[in-house]
Amino acid sequence: MKVDLEALQALDAVIRHGGYAQAAVQLNKVSSALSYQIRKLEDQLRLPLLDRSGYRVRLTPEGEAVLAEGRRLLQQAGRIEALAEQLATGWEARLLVVVDGILPLADTLQALKRLADEGAPTRVQLKIEFLGGVQYRFEKERADLMLAKDYLPDPACRAQALPAVECVLCVAPGHPLATSDRATSDRAASLADLQSHVELTVQDSSERGADRNLFGGERVFHLSGFVAKRQALLMGMGFGWLPRYLADEHLADGSLRELGYEGGSRYRFTPWLVERLDRPPGRAGRRLVDLLSGRDEA
Repeated sequence: MKVDLEALQALDAVIRHGGYAQAAVQLNKVSSALSYQIRKLEDQLRLPLLDRSGYRVRLTPEGEAVLAEGRRLLQQAGRIEALAEQLATGWEARLLVVVDGILPLADTLQALKRLADEGAPTRVQLKIEFLGGVQYRFEKERADLMLAKDYLPDPACRAQALPAVECVLCVAPGHPLATSDRATSDRAASLADLQSHVELTVQDSSERGADRNLFGGERVFHLSGFVAKRQALLMGMGFGWLPRYLADEHLADGSLRELGYEGGSRYRFTPWLVERLDRPPGRAGRRLVDLLSGRDEA
């Protein structure tokens, strides 16, 4: 055949990573080897696949068409290899899990510890993302499992609901929202009250959207994660939502207060445990799904 899967893989990596150097690192090869493979593929197909005239190589129109079909071939080849491994031993070589950082990390780590203690040989990679970045990373990197707060249903996936997580609107006791007349009255904060102060949130790691629970004020601080957000709340930098498992200790000792809001100071969401239908989990993935969903029988 004129089509070389390794050459298609090299072409795909160069485009995905924006150049030969990063692609070579990803594929554990030297840049010259990738360049040779792609040029050989061009010669075999008698088509110019890359435009090398600029600072960064780009696909030609012919290259776009070839790579689109080539990526489907690579996916099929990957499925065949994964199937062969599963049939041979039943264990996956690797397992990539993407988790939303708003969820209790201890639950996921405990499930992974249980998997390791049971002797699973699979290499597991855990990635923490936020909001829309969770599903974005799951799709982009073809991850195996996803624990998501915001899940857009996909017919190629199976999703199951996990126990609800409750969030509470918090503020430090020294913050103006906590020290106003609301502290000694029954009047809850209005939307206008909240919008006049700094709101703290976590940045969507996909950069494709924002937290749907924002209040719409002009002053918003986007932080890198919920530990940083909690620290900022404790310092009185602003107000914001925290999951109860991060807030309860501080609410109990008074270092944070629940901020009364006329629209409600608490909300619940249902996390989703998502797996792929086109690449069903092997023994490690299946066991991890059982552990994360509470079906932890040996």
